[in-house]
Order: sequence, then C-alpha cells, then structure tokens
Amino acid sequence: MKKIALFALLLWPMVAWAQPADYEWSSQSKNSSESMPLGGGDVGLNVWVENDDLLFYICRSGSYDEHNTLLKAGRVRLEIEGGVADAPFRQVLRLGKSAMEVHLQGAVITLWVDAFVPVIHAEVVSPKAVSCRVSYESWRYEDRPFRKQEGLQGSHKWHKPAGLTTTADRIVEDEHGVTFYHHNPALTVFDRTVEVEGLEAVKDQLWNPLKHRISGGRLWSRDLRYEGQRDGQYLSTSFRAWTFRSLKPMRRQGFMIALANDQNEDITAWQEQLQKRITYAETNKTARAATERWWADFWQRSWIEGAGEAAEATRNYTLFRYMWGCNSRGSDPTKFNGGLFTFDPEFVVADRPFTPDFRNWGGGTMTAQNQRLVYWPMLRAGDFDLMPVEFNFYERMRPNAEVRTRHYWGHEGASFTEQIELFGLPNYMEYGTKRPAWFDKGVEYNAWLEHCWDTVLEFCQMILETYRYDRADIERYKPLIESSLRFFDEHYQYLARRRGRNALDSEGKLILYPGSGCETYKMAYNASSTIAGLRTVLESYLEVKTMQGDTVQAPWRAMLERIPEIPHRVVDGREMIAPAVAWERINNTESPQLYPVFPWRIYTMASGRDLSVARNTYLYDAHALKVREPKGWKQDNIWAASLGLTEEAVMLLHGKLSNGPHRFPAFWGPGFDWTPDHNWGGSGAIGLQEMLMQTDGQKIVLFPAWPAEWDVKFKLHAPHQTTVECELQGGKIRKLEVLPKERAKDVKILLPTK
Repeated sequence: MKKIALFALLLWPMVAWAQPADYEWSSQSKNSSESMPLGGGDVGLNVWVENDDLLFYICRSGSYDEHNTLLKAGRVRLEIEGGVADAPFRQVLRLGKSAMEVHLQGAVITLWVDAFVPVIHAEVVSPKAVSCRVSYESWRYEDRPFRKQEGLQGSHKWHKPAGLTTTADRIVEDEHGVTFYHHNPALTVFDRTVEVEGLEAVKDQLWNPLKHRISGGRLWSRDLRYEGQRDGQYLSTSFRAWTFRSLKPMRRQGFMIALANDQNEDITAWQEQLQKRITYAETNKTARAATERWWADFWQRSWIEGAGEAAEATRNYTLFRYMWGCNSRGSDPTKFNGGLFTFDPEFVVADRPFTPDFRNWGGGTMTAQNQRLVYWPMLRAGDFDLMPVEFNFYERMRPNAEVRTRHYWGHEGASFTEQIELFGLPNYMEYGTKRPAWFDKGVEYNAWLEHCWDTVLEFCQMILETYRYDRADIERYKPLIESSLRFFDEHYQYLARRRGRNALDSEGKLILYPGSGCETYKMAYNASSTIAGLRTVLESYLEVKTMQGDTVQAPWRAMLERIPEIPHRVVDGREMIAPAVAWERINNTESPQLYPVFPWRIYTMASGRDLSVARNTYLYDAHALKVREPKGWKQDNIWAASLGLTEEAVMLLHGKLSNGPHRFPAFWGPGFDWTPDHNWGGSGAIGLQEMLMQTDGQKIVLFPAWPAEWDVKFKLHAPHQTTVECELQGGKIRKLEVLPKERAKDVKILLPTK
C-alpha cells in the first residue's frame, strides 16, 4: 500500500489537471441561438435539440462562395421514432475528447468530428430498437437573390448590384445518401474588386482563390434508405429537406458526413477527393482514438482553472479555447466575427432575417485589427500548431499585396490594408467606388481606413514569437516579414520625395506621414502605434537572426536606425505616450497610444522599464478614458494587466469573460462585430493570461496583476520552450513547476500580500 501511495504522489503532477470538466445542459433549446459548439480539424457544428429534434449546422474553413461568403454546408435534423418519450434529457459536451452526447427519448446520440480529416460521425444507441429519420436540409436549393443589407455577409457589403444572387447548390440523392456542393462560377467578386481598384493591367499576375471554388460533401449510411423530399421553413428561411429513414428499428445505427473543398472548373477531382474521405471514414478503425489523443494533448499543453470569483472567467476561457482548437487544420484562419459557429442572424440583430450563412463584416474579408486578437493568446496557451493557419493566410496574400504596391507606386514591399480580402486586396467597397480622379489609387478612400498599414506587423511578430517560444520553423515566412517591413521603408521615403528633396528628416529618420493610429488618429505624423510596431518587429527579427546564426543583418539594422522614437507629450503636468506627433482628426474609439503596452509589450511589468509614462497614459489620457469599456475588441483589460493595475484588470476581466448573452456562455457579442464575437473572447483571454504571467527576454513574472485572494491553478508557456505550472491557494503558492528546471531562476513572483 505504501508503494501504491508513493506512486500516486509521484504521478500527481502529471494528472493534476487531466482535462476540462464536461459542459452540460439538462433541458432542450428553444432555437439555434441556444446551440452548443462541437468541432475538430477544420469543421464546426452548432448542435441543439428543439421539440425533440436534434439539429446541427455544419461549417468548414475555406468554404467561400462567389461573393466571398463563408457558407455553411447545410443543416442536419435527426428524429427518433419509437423511443421513451419521458426519458430524462441531457446534452453533454465532453471537452476532454471533443465529443457530444445527447440523451434523448432513452437513446444516446454521440457526435464527434475527426481531428485530421473532415468527417462528422453520428451514432445512435438505444436500449430498445428505434427508427431514425435523418434529413439533410438546405436553404440553397434554389438561387437566392440578395436582400437589402444581405451583402454584408460577403464582399459586396452595403452595395447591391442588380441581379446579385447566391447561386444554388447542386444536391443529388441516392438510395443511402445525398451529395451536395456549391460550385462558384468563373466570375466572382474578385473580378469586381480588380475592376474597381484599377488592376486590370496586372490581373493575370494576381492569385484568384474564388474562381470555380467547390465546397460541399456527402451524408450517407448503410443503415438508412432514402424516403423523399419535403419543403419547410425554419425561422425566416425556407429550406428543402432530403429525408432518410432507418431500414428497420435498430438498437445501434448511425451516419457520417464527409466534406471536401477544391478549386477546379471540372468537379471530377473534387469527387475523387470526397470518395477518398468516404473510404477513409468507412475503413479507418483508429480515427476516433487518434482524435481523442489529439484533444488530450491539446488540453495537457496548458490550462487556467480558477475558483470563487475567478471560476466563471476561467471556465469561459476554457470554452473559448475549445472553439479556437476546432480550426487547427483550417485552410483559413478562425474568423473574428463568429468563427465556425454562427447561427441564424435574427437572434443576433433582429432586423437581419437572413439565411444561416449571414454574418456581419463578411466571410472572407479579414478585419485584421480584430483578427489578431484571436491569435495572440495561442502563444501563452502553447497552441503553436494552430497559428500557421493565420500565417499561411498572409503568406498566400503576399504576392498580390506586392503586385498592388508595384502597380500603384512603383516600389517594393507588400502593402496590406485594413478590411483585406483573402486574396490580398482591399475590400472594394471599403476601397471606395466613388473616388476623385486625383486621389492616390493605392489608398482606400475611406475616413477610417486610409493609410492603415500596421496590422500585418503584429502577425510578423507572432511568427517571430513562435520561434522564440517553440523554435518553430519560420523560414517560409521570412519573405512575408521582410516584404512587410520593406513596404514601410520604401513607401514613406517615396512619399517624402514627392513632397520635397529629402527622403528622411533632419535626424535621418523616416517621416511616417500620412499615417494612421489604428482607425482613430487620422492623417497622423509618426503615430506611436506604427513606430512601436516597426521597432519591435525589427528588433525581434534581428534577435532571431542572431539566434539562428544568420549574419545577413545589415539592411535591417540600417532600417532600425531610421525608425523615429515613440512620441511623448505632457498633459496637466503628466508625461504620457502621445498618439502621434500630430494628427488631423479623431475618427474612432481606439487607443493606439497604448499599443506600446500591448501588442508591442515595450511597457509591461516584466519589461524592467519605468512604467510611469505608460500608466499616466492609461490613467489620465482623456481620449483613452472616454472610450474605455470591456466590449468587443476593446483592449483596456490587457493594458491594465500589463501595467500591474490589478483592480482595473479585475473589473475589466469580469466584463470580458463573464457569461455572454446566449445559452452557451462563450458566445459573446455582437459587440462591434458579430456573435460569437471571437475578438471579444480573444482580448479577454490575453488579459487573463497577462494577469497571471508576463515575460520579457529571459524574465518570467508571475501574478503581476492577480488578486492574492483568488485561488487558481494554471499551466502556461513562456519563451525558450518553457512551461510554468503553478497553483495558488489561500494566498500562498502551493505548487510551482518550471520546465526546463534551469529556467526556475528566471521566475519572479509579484503576488501582493493580503
């Protein structure tokens, strides 16, 4: 017995946080807004039970139509006949292995999504033989003309060209299943974008990911036989259902759905890809075990679990992290405006009675200022394998961004705008369709977006951080980093030469004008957010080059010398960070003067710098105070935590990670965007992590903004392949494990005394 007890004690550190707790409902839902997310690989399902029918929406990364709408693959409905009508109901999301169990009419319905291949599995097990009716439901069974404001789901936004229509899917049934797909025509919104932006002369050089794109799949089962079609209405949207019924009452039965995307005028290759996935699903006996192992590893990488006042926020952090884990293998990033888990839009905004494909701010359009907040928290969580989805997105766009730079201005570098399409050009409506002939053709004619070039720098920094954290292979992204930096260097010298004789100022520095402090401080001269970004990325790139033994550093050291200092100002006797040296107007509600705190982490509790200037900016800058709130993409919670302002961080944390307005508590929003608001969750996650741990170089600072009375245990990642596992209980640290062990000397604990 003593040996067993000793073994259990030695094992405890490895199993102290085996996996997250299940999330469960004991009553059915009223509608799709009360759905529960389930997913894996690059597939997301919204699952709910309504009037004894189990329903789920299917969404897969990369399924864009001709208007750049991120399409759902359809809706599935499962009805049980002959079950126990008064049996207890349960809907359980087993987070640890990403499976859902629904106890309905005495049967147990198990749903899971393969983590490696886009296949959905559904199994019904009942103590008595039952029959199932399974329906594939589609609202794209016919062409659908766009209604007013419906263009916001794609790239047409508020413009509604005559005859604008979502073309119908091709849906074909057979005895045991139904195959469905959307096949984009040759002409898409890409062509409209090229036309509006005056790029026809270089069109043949531009990558077009929408032309002839195919997305769809197949639902099938040998346990089912085709019954027929029926038309119906769910909420504000008509649909057609292809219905199948069990061959006979059975105790065990099921069905599968395989998905495939391709880009080809001929659908043959898509059909072959789909058939391979069907064969895999039918023959692979280890797929579920492999999926469960992937999720077990995912949950062992990191966790945050709090008690008392911290319990709700940390539980919702876990639920949000689960949703970002559902797009680990996507062709495109997890969208800030709903990810893979949007539902019928009338439950988000009442005057949007559109199809389930709708989301505000587009499907393939990336509002990069928002998108970045989904990916920053993955570093501390150790989810490095999820981040290349975002990096690949930018690297694919890079050639198009370089073509537009050369075409408009004749110099080098990738110009990434805000409201960028998945093909690397600005959204044509944000670019402006009613532009003066004299206006710079490379700049968006848009009061919010003009001269907004910065956000790509954050993704460059994320790439560099994956090397510092995990020694990730980043060679393929170096052209992206260098081209993004080169744009700033060449573009602002180009603009200076058009104004006068010299390309640099009297101190040999770049003149970053006209610029923009986010979307807020417009026509800015040397915006602090731009300067902080350029300085940080250049310093990080040089550091990584040194770590890799790369001696080709002179051009980047020379550019670093050309970056001006972050501007300061004195207001009411207090020195603080200035938004810019000068600006013409304030246009939005962001606080870019705090970007040197986050995302650039120049001023943090771990940095060792005097924080008085940054704290003055947070506490006394009139504009920053005026726009402060926890809603949506707001980052005040992150800044408060980074600066060690515990009371502020706590107050804003509750606003960020308390339960959202829908039944599933991590479905926040719409905020400024849509529901589920993933940049709301992302900014909340970053702030929570910053309250617990901050790093700078070799330094690791624990509890820089954490209330001593809040019990918590966590495992987070730090640079240099380091993990920190800690448990705080009753104001005392009960456990601290740093791996590798030699990194323990770099840890500093700032926990306040009671």
